[in-house]
Amino acid sequence: MDYKVTTYSEEETIELAQNFESEKFPNMVICLRGDLGSGKTVFTKGFAQALGINEEVTSPTFNIIKEYTTGEMPLYHMDVYRLDGRAEELGIEEYFYKGGITIIEWADMIPEYLPEDRLDIKIKHSSEDEDKRIITITPYGAEYEDLCEAVL
Repeated sequence: MDYKVTTYSEEETIELAQNFESEKFPNMVICLRGDLGSGKTVFTKGFAQALGINEEVTSPTFNIIKEYTTGEMPLYHMDVYRLDGRAEELGIEEYFYKGGITIIEWADMIPEYLPEDRLDIKIKHSSEDEDKRIITITPYGAEYEDLCEAVL
């Protein structure tokens, strides 16, 4: 089942991320999809803030993976847009089982590496309002279905 949420500002997108963070669990995987500038990193920033991470969260476009370990749980923030088939050599799948939370931007670029159980979030700009985002959330697996029921 898909859930649809509309946000009308960055603050509302951050609040949605913080609501998901409030129901976090070890080995949680969130897969973000959306065009450039749609709000993937904004969502991640909101999640990180709620985790208690004080470092500045930026898109790891050229680093591919940034690890934040100063919050309640480790956050592994990935941007796989520029991977060029190197997912296997980076050991991306290992992060899914390190007891933290993995958030992957451009997750649709590596479908064969994603875990079966995960939360997919697609963020789309609205053509009528530059601040408006249409967010489609798809849980895969019972734990993620429960998460959506608790948050949405």
